Amino acid sequence: MIALLDIASVFIFALTGALVASRAQLDIIGFLFVASLTAVGGGTLRDLLLNRHAVFWVADPSILWAAVVPAVAVFFLAHLLESRLRVLTWLDACALAVAVPAGVGVALDLGQPATVVLIMGVSTGCFGGLLRDVVCNEVPLVLKQGELYVTCAFAGAGAAMLALSIGLTEPVALIACAAVTLLLRSGSLAFGWRLPVYKARPPRS
Repeated sequence: MIALLDIASVFIFALTGALVASRAQLDIIGFLFVASLTAVGGGTLRDLLLNRHAVFWVADPSILWAAVVPAVAVFFLAHLLESRLRVLTWLDACALAVAVPAGVGVALDLGQPATVVLIMGVSTGCFGGLLRDVVCNEVPLVLKQGELYVTCAFAGAGAAMLALSIGLTEPVALIACAAVTLLLRSGSLAFGWRLPVYKARPPRS
């Protein structure tokens, strides 16, 4: 199940990377680079931090085809989309909901404590998209004011830990993780769900 989550995460995040590359009007090599960076960024950080042998796409390089194929497809088809930003945003929400349980699952299989599992879920879900937006000089979705993003990843990972604590199996916990992550991110995009933001106040004399 974790391997399937990794592949799905690579594929969907690659689509988002290629869409951002289209907005930046890059050439085909730029598409491949940004899509691949986005696709494997979160999983690579996860595996390096966990000292996993080996990094998932190094252990199975064929996974990279899940990034190459969507990048090429978007290069030729992106112009057909009415709103690439809208599609990008919703695809990114789906990718987040797949990547977070992938990070949680790997950490659980390695016997990591709850704190590390939470951090791995968040970092796996958020890091690839952050790299994508920074490289392409976009406002990172992970830091966009007025939207839930990291909160969704954290809540999803927390839901997995809660499910395990009440005796549910790991597959069920990972499904709960994906569902909570997607629900919160979708609610933020569709209905404006948000947390209070910091507002500066004038200094007291």
